[in-house]
Amino acid sequence: MLYIPPAPSLATRLFGLSGWLGFAAAALAIFVAAPLANLVAPEGSFLHLSDASVALIGKLFCYAMLALAMDLVWGYAGILSLGHGIFFALGGYAFGMYLMRQIGQDGSYHSDLPDFMVFLDWKAYPWFWSFTDHFAYSVALAILAPATLAFVFGYFAFRSRIKGVYFSIITQALTYAMMLLFFRNETGFGGNNGFTDFKRILDYPLATPGTRMILFTLTGAFLLALILVSRFLVSSKFGRVLTAIREAESRVMFCGYDTLSYKLAIWTFSAAICGLAGALYVPQVGIINPSEMSPAASIEIAIWAAVGGRGTLIGPLIGAFIVNGAKSFFTAAIPEYWLFFLGLLFVLVTLLLPKGVIGLLDTLASFRKERAR
Repeated sequence: MLYIPPAPSLATRLFGLSGWLGFAAAALAIFVAAPLANLVAPEGSFLHLSDASVALIGKLFCYAMLALAMDLVWGYAGILSLGHGIFFALGGYAFGMYLMRQIGQDGSYHSDLPDFMVFLDWKAYPWFWSFTDHFAYSVALAILAPATLAFVFGYFAFRSRIKGVYFSIITQALTYAMMLLFFRNETGFGGNNGFTDFKRILDYPLATPGTRMILFTLTGAFLLALILVSRFLVSSKFGRVLTAIREAESRVMFCGYDTLSYKLAIWTFSAAICGLAGALYVPQVGIINPSEMSPAASIEIAIWAAVGGRGTLIGPLIGAFIVNGAKSFFTAAIPEYWLFFLGLLFVLVTLLLPKGVIGLLDTLASFRKERAR
């Protein structure tokens, strides 16, 4: 019989875990100290973050959210998705519609319509652009659109008992189909160019250091909040049932648990995190196009989780920073070798570090303890 121990108290879930309170305090200190340092320290000082550095770190925070979302479904529920890029891109496009409407008469054609619509001789916005000039609606749409798609797709997939490599292939096919759809000009999403040349957010110029720093701080705060919420979920009874489903779903079903509901809940929550990450990514990077939906982009997300260590929450975040740091170096120095390095990294981690960087650190810590004895 499968035994699931009772859930710990709320205090234990949030603060009874070693190192988590210190991690939260350190993260909050960084998010508070960075804006203050930029206000006090003169430009050129080592304490002052340049606009490029702020945008880069903010982008990495968004990638860390994606890695966290992947870890929840793959590391804890055993659901390998090769299509999480679609949820990220949908969130980016949903908020990008708001940013495009903020351009107003500043476009090349001096029209209320975006330039690509004027170029295609459109006379009005499509129906799905309705209300996207409202900030709150666009934020809600950025979260609800990917969550709704994930819920509908997940319901039919999980109900049909599709799992393992078959589920991964279907998610990859879905994201490829959506990428081809968004490449078409008549869909109303800018074709292969996507959305770019954003000017304002809430009537504040996006190019100013103050606005960039606010977006950076918000992204870091959301990342921290999502980490704590995820820690609460995976350390509760809900999280232990997910882990049991990962190890032996049939046994969990025989014990009377509705595995469809558990898998669908974490799958939908993971997609909502991706949508939020996409909404925060677009104003900081300044562009969103169908390439974010490419199968390669979704595979990279899985590699982040594998490199850092699945089922640890913090590990995939570390993996996202490691892989994207390497990507920045390779694409600047030797771009033609980046994909070869990425493939080699995934193979080496799978063969030599099945538990990722976190597993390696645990092994080293155990080795040191044995030597000390």
